[in-house]
Amino acid sequence: MPLALLALAVGAFGLGTTEFVMMGLLPDVADDLDISIPTAGHLVSAYALGVVIGAPLLAAVTARMSRRTVLIGLMGLFVAGNAASAFAPGEGWLLAARFVSGLPHGAFFGVGAVVATGMVAPERKARSVSLMFLGLTLANIAGVPVATLMGQHLGWRATFLGVSAIGLAAIASLALLIPHDHAHAPRVGLRGEMAALKSVPVWLALGTTVAGFGALFSAYSYITPMLTDSAGYADSRVTLLLALFGVGATAGNLLGGRLADHSLRGTLFGGLTSLVVVLALFPVLMSAQWSAALAVILLGTAAFVTGSPLQLMVMEKASAAPSLASSANQAAFNLANAGGAWIGGLALAAGLGVTSPAVTGAALAVLGLAVAGVATAVDRRRGAVSTGRERVVAAHLPEHAQAVHH
Repeated sequence: MPLALLALAVGAFGLGTTEFVMMGLLPDVADDLDISIPTAGHLVSAYALGVVIGAPLLAAVTARMSRRTVLIGLMGLFVAGNAASAFAPGEGWLLAARFVSGLPHGAFFGVGAVVATGMVAPERKARSVSLMFLGLTLANIAGVPVATLMGQHLGWRATFLGVSAIGLAAIASLALLIPHDHAHAPRVGLRGEMAALKSVPVWLALGTTVAGFGALFSAYSYITPMLTDSAGYADSRVTLLLALFGVGATAGNLLGGRLADHSLRGTLFGGLTSLVVVLALFPVLMSAQWSAALAVILLGTAAFVTGSPLQLMVMEKASAAPSLASSANQAAFNLANAGGAWIGGLALAAGLGVTSPAVTGAALAVLGLAVAGVATAVDRRRGAVSTGRERVVAAHLPEHAQAVHH
């Protein structure tokens, strides 16, 4: 694998750290700015909103630019947003800074996936995407815990300065390792990029992402009360258990990338089916501490097996404009984050039990399987129609032309 993938992984590590670290810093930020924790929770939403808006927008407006330049520029915006967060004088300024920090997130992963797959042989495309995503999953193991500890001991502002330093390291890595000859996007222009999103298969792939990762976040958003109230863990041990989720996510990401290079759809269906089973078993697994720890690992593994296949599938369905479609998939991921958490919250509010969000997550994973099944049927139908047209054309050609045609 090209060393340039390391530069993409460094950027992904910084993005993953700043996205998830706010959850651990909410009490410190709330105390410092004299606001309630629910109000401070809007800082998480502001980042997600930035991702959803910035992913397709920035990918579209930079469609005619060098992808290497785009990646460096996106990380520059990331550094600016985190530095502004560190020096924000109040809640309003911090909300704006978090929104700016989120803008480059989806576009970086989207454009980065296109660059990663362009540097390897066709049979290694999914693996190259999984290596870029490795930075994101490692952020949950090392980046977020270290950044949280830094915030608790040095103040939350120091955390964002530290994340800014990671962004600067990513810029240096991108400038040094991303080769110029793999950096230029096709000259399709903004109109060509937008036309790619009119494809039904693209929207079915995006729908699979929303349902599949919505299943993950329906459960993961409420994993702490499951671990404490159902499994009986002390609050102080939850951080370690969440790191286990990162271990599972890292293993699933690498496994999914390797398997998808052999069978993209097979890996996707296998991953979603595994997610259904794991989430459906959550009420049982959360009844004991050892099985609850296993459940956390299995959840990360099953969910992230589907990450690379989904990213690659969206890019293949929008081959004329892969950067925009790939970035839109990251927006879909964040919609899944918000939507899954909302649906899981509805189950809790209805009094269905502390593990009920996992059961609703299993239902969402089944929906993801259904959407993926429809996408497969559409592809087969289109393939059959295309083959039929070729036969009709061949039937009307002279004999010598048919030989050339075949």
